[in-house]
Amino acid sequence: MNEKIERLKQLVRESDNIVFFGGAGVSTESGIPDFRSVDGLYHQQWKYPPETILSHSFFARDPEEYYRFHRAKLVIEGVKPNRAHLRLAELEREGKLKAVITQNIDGLHQAAGSKHVLELHGSILRAYCSKCRKPFPADVINYGQGVPRCDCGGVIRPDIVLYEEPLDEDILHQAISYIRRADVLIIGGTSLNVYPAAGLINYYRGNKLVLVNLSETPYDSYADLVIHEKIGEVFDQI
Repeated sequence: MNEKIERLKQLVRESDNIVFFGGAGVSTESGIPDFRSVDGLYHQQWKYPPETILSHSFFARDPEEYYRFHRAKLVIEGVKPNRAHLRLAELEREGKLKAVITQNIDGLHQAAGSKHVLELHGSILRAYCSKCRKPFPADVINYGQGVPRCDCGGVIRPDIVLYEEPLDEDILHQAISYIRRADVLIIGGTSLNVYPAAGLINYYRGNKLVLVNLSETPYDSYADLVIHEKIGEVFDQI
């Protein structure tokens, strides 16, 4: 393992064009459960499967049940950036990291100090009216009871990409552009099983692909460096 860490440190030391692409595993060390691990959100008991509740059609059909789930499972108090978030922010300040591309909706990269964060799936820290698009503070959706509504009568919703909804094209194109130009691409805390986000790896044109994840991914054999360890512990050493 020390050899792999030393190799990663060398790649970071020698590059000033690093892009990081991360998933739920980046935030698990902050106390936010991921979606597909043994202890993740998908293995917890609920009235409906999480992927059903977190879909556009379910939100439109039963916003009250959606918000009961949202406030109980997606809103987690007291979470703070972990060592991975903090080191990524440092690398950006050092001029080495050009962008963080994340599948997470928790805002922890920004809380750690990262400025250039592309949120593929949106953020739970923003909200807007599903009818007139008026923006609202996140407290309106994350706390309280029942279904929050706008003055126009529309249901206020979180600014996240629900199942059945497309990714924001502008953010997706920016992510592709950064990955294409990257010297070093570090992918961490993601199973690389969720599309279209996982497909972004195919736009990388370099030869310094690093995968940091506790379990194997479908792309391990394509990577130049694979580290199966907790991402926070890895970033704490580079």
